[in-house]
Amino acid sequence: MLGRAQPYVQQPRFYLFPGLPQIQFYERAQFPWMDKLEQATELIREEFAGLLETPELFAPYVQGEPDRPVERKSTLYNNPEWSACYLWKNGQPVLPVAKRCPQTLNALIGAPMAYMPDRSPSILFSVLKPGARIPPHNGLINTRLICHLPIIVPGQCGFRVGNDVREWQVGKCWAFDDTIEHEAWNNSDRTRVILLFDIWRPELNDEERELVSGLFKAIDGFEGEKPQWEI
Repeated sequence: MLGRAQPYVQQPRFYLFPGLPQIQFYERAQFPWMDKLEQATELIREEFAGLLETPELFAPYVQGEPDRPVERKSTLYNNPEWSACYLWKNGQPVLPVAKRCPQTLNALIGAPMAYMPDRSPSILFSVLKPGARIPPHNGLINTRLICHLPIIVPGQCGFRVGNDVREWQVGKCWAFDDTIEHEAWNNSDRTRVILLFDIWRPELNDEERELVSGLFKAIDGFEGEKPQWEI
């Protein structure tokens, strides 16, 4: 009302479900299942530490296909400053990693994962190196939320969704709408690590979730090829 904050709205790159509220960060109280996840933070961090013994499990978060044009404007293209280790990717478990993280997956039981064949959910450890910055961007579809559970957070790490800027706290989970412009940075001299995954938006009922999933299944069946998708 005072004109001191820019308004931000959903701008999904793939699909807009009309009529959903414009919420940047959701109230934590809406997700009681996060209690179990937060209580497992130390166990999850231990499993992540074990994965570091196999560095080939980690890859740059932003990658291109060898037969597709390169998005040169992205400074993070094939850049290990922002890397990921997937437990699940595009609706399928990544068995070499998932088998080594039973406590992490157990802690996620009860979360309303956004199941869509060959698309979601994805569950991953997101690693942001010292000095790295993730530029402003928007997610794919507004029928899901992205969740963060911070497990390693040095100081000087920030996250902005729309006009709301926050700092991660170890063991404190949040959910946000990634179709609203967001960015992240690590201005510290240590690595930041979060557990990242996607869930259905709570405003969608079971029938609407099935319809959304069915829509993308029909699109994939018509096109006859695996979709280009990301978390």
